[in-house]
Amino acid sequence: MRGLSIAGAHTDVGKTYVACALIRAAVARGRRVGVLKPVVSGFDPEDWADSDPGCLLRALGLAPSEALLDAVSPLRFRAPLSPPMAARAEGRSLAYAEVLDACRPFLTDTQADLKIFEGAGGIMSPIAEDGLCAHLHAEVGLPAVLVGGSYLGAISHTLTAIAALQGFGIPIHAVVISQSADPSAPDFDQTVEAVGRFANMPVVAARRGEDRWARDLLV
Repeated sequence: MRGLSIAGAHTDVGKTYVACALIRAAVARGRRVGVLKPVVSGFDPEDWADSDPGCLLRALGLAPSEALLDAVSPLRFRAPLSPPMAARAEGRSLAYAEVLDACRPFLTDTQADLKIFEGAGGIMSPIAEDGLCAHLHAEVGLPAVLVGGSYLGAISHTLTAIAALQGFGIPIHAVVISQSADPSAPDFDQTVEAVGRFANMPVVAARRGEDRWARDLLV
């Protein structure tokens, strides 16, 4: 396996949690892991240790630094909005070509045994003024690990995202359902079962505080 592309059925469903679990599993096996989350919004440059790129660096076992931050997440914006909207809030325009350029060192890296790529927001979210996250995942060319949630409405979002990935010709390596922290969320096991039944494919249950499932996805 040369790499995986972490896609989301929605925003804040646990993409980075899943990416970090996969990174830790790979590092534990002695693999050299290359990581890229090219675009981050809602980023506080004064306090980013617990941001998505900060978490990714910790999963790699690396102490956060500006140089590593630039390598893992080169395009960063303050506003917690879609990347093109967040860029506009800073008086600039984010073009798809710029995002692609930010991905090229990762795509051409020959040192990594495993590449972990993470998108921004849901699979059909704008990644730039003229491109969707799905366009970027297709361009990166890695099999997708689709992360869905377990909140009310997550079944529909996840099944729709599966159809979107298939429509863009992006192979699906796995579908992972990330357990919600909300105690009022629908029953987790029933959510996992329903997604698998309607999608007609195996679904991985990622329970909070557990990441044993990540090892199996790297086989």
